[in-house]
Amino acid sequence: MAQHIAEKLRITAALLGAVSRKDLAAAFRRANPETSFDLGRADKWLQGRSQPRQLSVYEDWARVLDLNRPGAWVAQSDLDGFAEAICERHGIDRSELERRMGAQISSPHLVDQGTDATLSGSYACYSKALSPYYRGQLIRSTVSMKMDTRTHGMSATYTEALPTGSFVMTGAVTLAKRGLYIHLREAGGDAQFFLSLFLPSPPGSVLAGYMCGTTIIGPEPLPSAARIILIRLPSSATPPDGWGGYFQPSESLVEDLRALGIGLDGDGRSLDRELWQFLDEDGSAGPCQVSEASFRSIVGVFDRHWLRHQA
Repeated sequence: MAQHIAEKLRITAALLGAVSRKDLAAAFRRANPETSFDLGRADKWLQGRSQPRQLSVYEDWARVLDLNRPGAWVAQSDLDGFAEAICERHGIDRSELERRMGAQISSPHLVDQGTDATLSGSYACYSKALSPYYRGQLIRSTVSMKMDTRTHGMSATYTEALPTGSFVMTGAVTLAKRGLYIHLREAGGDAQFFLSLFLPSPPGSVLAGYMCGTTIIGPEPLPSAARIILIRLPSSATPPDGWGGYFQPSESLVEDLRALGIGLDGDGRSLDRELWQFLDEDGSAGPCQVSEASFRSIVGVFDRHWLRHQA
């Protein structure tokens, strides 16, 4: 899966001394006169609105950088590995490359300041446990999101407290026209999760959608998907020691949130049923989808609480 395309193009422009999109396109044409890299599409790629679909573009890109690597590597490498490979190949310090980036192609931030304020912070997360050993239970996790000043994008850190120890994944947050996406990779491992979420709206008290990946605890890794709710924590709140991990169906989500500083008004039992029902849907009558109506019902509960207590 291609990733960090906008940032990689900015790094490439910095290396080449390209001061405009035309300069960047010219470099691709020198590598391959028949290249599919053109100004119209490059504008969207640099804004993070889309990415090249043809492998030939990435093959041309590898030629532009004079890297002895396949195009697939250019597409799929993480940002640090991409920058390090360029620095090593061309004998340039990373600090010098980053200095050049400040004067090269100016691309809009993937997340603007208003959305940064809406998304940045810590979240308590609930989703159905993927492990066959904990079937029917929820897994509680945390997500923290912040603006990455180096890449001008937003990054996320996802943490689960598993019986085997802390499980941590990090990755980029992408805000697109149709949704909010988070692609997470295990630190020091090869596990990956992908979150496809509804677009956020101010005040951004809750996010929801689907998380897909493979089981972490089990006899074999099973491709899996489950609904997930991410509830934004007050700025002064931090989960207490020992919070997280698996959660029994008999336990109250409302009481669990209260322990985190989110005391929801209304009938606790009714809210519990609504939250559990939201998480329990499995798409047995069709594709796994979240209806806008069911999501907006959840948003209404948490937005009202957030506005009362954070204003």
